[in-house]
Amino acid sequence: MEWLNVTAESGLWGLLAASFLSATILPGGSEALLGFLQLHPGEQGAALALATLGNTAGGMTSWWCGRVLPKWQRLETIPHRGKVERWGSPVLLLAWAPLIGDALCVAAGWLRLHWLPCCAFMAVGKFARYWLVAQAATGY
Repeated sequence: MEWLNVTAESGLWGLLAASFLSATILPGGSEALLGFLQLHPGEQGAALALATLGNTAGGMTSWWCGRVLPKWQRLETIPHRGKVERWGSPVLLLAWAPLIGDALCVAAGWLRLHWLPCCAFMAVGKFARYWLVAQAATGY
C-alpha cells in the first residue's frame, strides 16, 4: 500500500492534468483531487493556482474549438448562443458549471468574442469555485 502515498509534487501535477481534462468534453474529476489538500494542507495556494490554470486552459481549448468552427455552421446548432450573445464575455464566469460551461466556452469562441476577456472571466469563475472546494476540503 506504500504506492498509494502521493507526494505533494505528484499530486499537484495530477491536479493540473485533471483540471485541464475536466474543462474539456472529456470526463475528469479535479475537485476530487483537491482532496489531497487533506494530506498536504500547506499546498493550498499551489493547488488553487494549478487547478485554476489547468481548468482555464481547458476552457480556452473549448473556446478555440468554437473559434475554428466554420462560420457557415447554422446558428441554431450552437448551444447557449443567446446567453453568450446577450451577456458577452462575463457569461463565462459560469464556465465552471456542469453541463453548460463547455457549451458557453464553445459558443464564445464561435461568436468570435475576444480571447483575453473570455480568459479573464473564465479564470475568475473557476478560481472562485476551486477556492470554495478547497475551503470545504480543509475544513474552514
